[in-house]
Formats: sequence, C-alpha cells, structure tokens
Amino acid sequence: MAQQDPQPPLDSETLRRAMRAWTTGVTVITAAHDGQQYGMTVNSFTSISLEPPLVCVTLKRLTHTHELVEKSGEFAVTILSAAQEELSARFAGKRPQVTDRFEGVPTTTLSIPAPLIEGGMAFFNCRVLSARAVGENTLFVAEVIAAKGEGEGDPLVYHNRVYWKLEK
Repeated sequence: MAQQDPQPPLDSETLRRAMRAWTTGVTVITAAHDGQQYGMTVNSFTSISLEPPLVCVTLKRLTHTHELVEKSGEFAVTILSAAQEELSARFAGKRPQVTDRFEGVPTTTLSIPAPLIEGGMAFFNCRVLSARAVGENTLFVAEVIAAKGEGEGDPLVYHNRVYWKLEK
C-alpha cells in the first residue's frame, strides 16, 4: 500500500463550522459543593447504557461547574424545554450582567444537593464513576442515581448556532 502524505492538523474554526450541522438538545449541568452551586449550558450530554444506567457529559476544565463536579463527585442535569431558551443563554454565560446564574430561577432537587431547573423536561442526578482529560475538557462518565420526567412537551433544540422548535 502506498504511503500517504500526512494531513495537516485540523484547525478549531473549521471543526466548529462543521459541527454546527449537529443538532442537539440543550441541558444545564449543575453541581453543588461546600455551600457553593454553579451551572452551565451543555449539549455534550449522552446516555450510554440503560443497564446499568450510565450517562456521560463533557465539561471544559477551567469552569466553575467542572470544579464543583470534581470536588463533589456528582452532578445534576436538566433537559431544557423550548420555553427555557433564555435560561440556556444565561447558563451559557451570554448574559454578562448576570452575576448569579440562579438568581430568580426556580429550582428543586432530587437526591443530591445540586439544583435542577423547574420547568425542565427531564431531570437526572448522577454520581461520577470516571473522569478522563480529553483536550481542553474532561469526559465524565456517571451512574444515574435518580431520574424524573417523561419527555413530554417541546424540547429546546440547538442547530447552526440558533435555537429551534420541533414540529410534529
């Protein structure tokens, strides 16, 4: 077999533009530890297994949420509804005037102290089983220890840097 010339490394902006074609749901990942709580908008949330119940999420390492997930060993997930677009922007840091992302946001909990955003479509409490550095992020694999929700309602969907609503 003939040897091929090595490909030049892919630049991040080219990848970012291509990834805009990937349509995802929108979640807010939250964590609480030692009296602190923080959360961030994430679309890198995936179910891995039903038996045992496993999910994964990827968090950028230099974030407050990542720090609290590492310290607490657990996190909560809220799958946002179409009516929660503003909350997605808030927890994504797109509202710089907001210093406390939870201020005025109704929350609840399941079995761990990490807050869940009321009005979400589904909720999960997760205990970290493993963490692996991947690029500038950490891939957390976690056991789902509590869940609530039936998936009813209109999901918040993100595609090509814009929020979308699904039609039946």
